[in-house]
Amino acid sequence: MHKTLLTFKHNLTTVLNGAALPYSNGCLEGFNRKIKQIERTAFGYSSFTNLLTRIRLEENLYKENILT
Repeated sequence: MHKTLLTFKHNLTTVLNGAALPYSNGCLEGFNRKIKQIERTAFGYSSFTNLLTRIRLEENLYKENILT
């Protein structure tokens, strides 16, 4: 308990800003978690390009090329 209070005291301005401001990095942390999970399940891919392709497919980051 003492160590926790010392940590809060040391980071007081950061803790107060985190509580007061409406900003959050939750979406980014979730995306990072998904990438790490893909890396774990895709261990052994032959190239980094294949890993990037898998990440883009999982997150629907590919845009369809529609020729009109």
